[in-house]
Amino acid sequence: MRTATEPHLTATTPEDIADAYRTVLGKFCTGVVTVTALDPTGNPVGLTVGSFSSVSLDPALVAFFVGNTSTTFPTIAASGRFCANILAADQHHLGRTFARSGTDKFTGIDWTPATTGSPRLTGAHAWIDCHIDLVQPVGDHHLVVGRIVELGATNTPDPLLFYTSTFHQLSPTSPA
Repeated sequence: MRTATEPHLTATTPEDIADAYRTVLGKFCTGVVTVTALDPTGNPVGLTVGSFSSVSLDPALVAFFVGNTSTTFPTIAASGRFCANILAADQHHLGRTFARSGTDKFTGIDWTPATTGSPRLTGAHAWIDCHIDLVQPVGDHHLVVGRIVELGATNTPDPLLFYTSTFHQLSPTSPA
């Protein structure tokens, strides 16, 4: 009998790793962040990312990864700034909306300008307004590092989570 900690999927060759990549990395729970900015004409743009992280306290830096095929990211990069909106548990519709290409993602979406002017989404769990400090190609993505200008959090109870290709929210567990 196999226990829960014994592997049921192992990949060691480049071909096996490529096949197993999404399955294995899908076992890692991430927060859902919508990155927003303004285009040169002042219209809001945005995209959803699942790879967002703190980087440094001094200087205060955060980072995210975005696919190099993104049609929205070049506009965000050209603006030189972004607001990382950490979505609340009830904002799964925003996670999906901003993950799509070729649509007006801000139709019916309430937002206010953050310090940099980038859209701060109403109801977000938290937000981090940044100037872009670095964009570095890495594999089939870009690593984007932002220097924090302003940040804040709301009283929404839980963040939106992404796990095994599905949105989730926290549920209470027994104390550790």
